[in-house]
Amino acid sequence: MWGTRQAWRIFVTVVVTIFSLLMASCGPPRPDHPVIGAKNFTEQVVLGELLAQEIEAKTGLKVERHFYLAGSYICHQALIAGRIDAYVEYTGTALTAILKQPVDRDPARVLDTVRRLYAQKYDVTVAQPLGFENSFAMIVRGDDARRLGVKTLSEAARYAPKWRLGVGYEFEERPDGLQGLSQAYGLKFAAPPRVMDLGLLYRALNQKQVDMIAGNTTDGPIAAFGLTVLEDDKHYFPPYQAVPLVREDALRRWPQIRTALDALAGKISADDMRGMNEAIDGEHRDVAIVVREFRQKRRL
Repeated sequence: MWGTRQAWRIFVTVVVTIFSLLMASCGPPRPDHPVIGAKNFTEQVVLGELLAQEIEAKTGLKVERHFYLAGSYICHQALIAGRIDAYVEYTGTALTAILKQPVDRDPARVLDTVRRLYAQKYDVTVAQPLGFENSFAMIVRGDDARRLGVKTLSEAARYAPKWRLGVGYEFEERPDGLQGLSQAYGLKFAAPPRVMDLGLLYRALNQKQVDMIAGNTTDGPIAAFGLTVLEDDKHYFPPYQAVPLVREDALRRWPQIRTALDALAGKISADDMRGMNEAIDGEHRDVAIVVREFRQKRRL
């Protein structure tokens, strides 16, 4: 009997060892340089490039770029799996979409909650905010806003039953998105929302295929096309401060990364972000050049 048990223990030990080795071989690669990620829209690529350039300039490290990683969920999974070492997220998105916490509209409290939970759950550091918020924005044509005298979402609710709405895929599903906004303001539209890629929303608005869109406050086309952002007068949307998320393991391996992130704290305004977004989307300039010029302007 003893021999049988001993043989079984040895067998189990061998199986567990082989399984562990297989899992390790299937794990994420561990390059000897940091990897920066970004979601799949212009602003995110700008911010990813900004992190990468700043780390390279301040530390001398080579930085690998993994951009266009779809939305928040994919970036989050890549971060916690070690496929990327850092990316920029927005505090309201982190709070509701990733951490599944109730909507909170106090910026300092949201930042504290996000910092605490990312450290506890994921071994991830939330660095200092970059200086701007990128909130959702309900946007209409400037001519319509002036003709109707509409400046706020509460005022727009009177006209919404005759309007068509355009939204991105994520906004339709998010807990801080369309359903809650419609309830908060009593918004009813002429038809179900048209759901499309974010890049098509402004074209649809300008071509009068829709009358209101759910964009973002830092989108370049707002100023370029003379559009109007309706005031969120009931303060429905939570704060969306832009913050770098960094794996603590990466900070242990390359502690000098912290110096680069600290240098970026508070350095980007909403106007700065709109300008860089428009330079790329509207003027079709190269992201790396636009970011380099911004860093030179800010003496980073």
